[in-house]
Amino acid sequence: MALQVHRPRLTGNGVTRERRAIPYRNLGVGAIMNVFQVTSLGQPMEVVKTHLAANRHDTLKDGVRKTWLRGGFTAFYQGLIPWAWLEACTKGAILVLTSTEIEHHARMKLNASPTVCGALGGISGGFAQAYLTMGVTTCMKTVEVTRSKEVSKSGKKPSSPMRVFVQILREKGIQGVYKGVNAVALRQITGWSSRIGISRFAEETIRSITGKSKQEKLRFGEKIFASTIGGALSCWNQPFEVLRVEMQSMKNDPTRPAYPTIVSTFTHVIKTSGVKGLFRGVAPRIGVAAWATICMVGFGDTVKELLPQPA
Repeated sequence: MALQVHRPRLTGNGVTRERRAIPYRNLGVGAIMNVFQVTSLGQPMEVVKTHLAANRHDTLKDGVRKTWLRGGFTAFYQGLIPWAWLEACTKGAILVLTSTEIEHHARMKLNASPTVCGALGGISGGFAQAYLTMGVTTCMKTVEVTRSKEVSKSGKKPSSPMRVFVQILREKGIQGVYKGVNAVALRQITGWSSRIGISRFAEETIRSITGKSKQEKLRFGEKIFASTIGGALSCWNQPFEVLRVEMQSMKNDPTRPAYPTIVSTFTHVIKTSGVKGLFRGVAPRIGVAAWATICMVGFGDTVKELLPQPA
């Protein structure tokens, strides 16, 4: 579906032409691809990554073992329903629509290179994701992974995800469920600008090596290879992810700042875990980022090409 806008626009040479129709079908593409990403490999790697960022003295082996002890196979999908699905539907839709539009206008109006277009698209898409959709869902996913789920001595079972959400909302208001949103924004902006920008640079490098022109389409395997490189190299911003997890964590830590900011949380992590603590969980995050970029950029571009193009 595309919104058809028929108002003419005056160009520099005095010729009028219709505005490009906004391809709102990209909302559906983004939502479907992101739900597929998180339901397949994304959430298990996300859970382990979040555990390691919150428990910075654990090894990767410890993270996998302790996650298993929290509920076996299903523990690797903590937070999937409803938070990860809600987040995937909304942030995936917004990312693909926003980044595609910005890439198009940067290419047509600024004559920018594919790498610059991709980076600008990622910046705008990441910003829109963080502040429009991800504040609540990302916080609640982290809560699910880091809160205690042990049965109390009185036999009381852990609260359900929705009950925890309502409890936080009652006690701390809307700020409680949007805690750490600025760290989320830093992660999304730097992450997606790097993922898309580096992926486009890799695509151009592949074109140069294989002798393909700009008009020729890359093979499916070449797109996936470029997306994998973009996703893996985007993890230079892991410190933002550690700060985000620490700010949203429900882990009992009396040394954590009562009202965490990015600066106070950064200081706390350095004091308790050193500089290495800022990169805890980077191994599973490389997997998360590579798979997310494959789904949203590689698969996403392929799906968009298969669908009818707007006039």
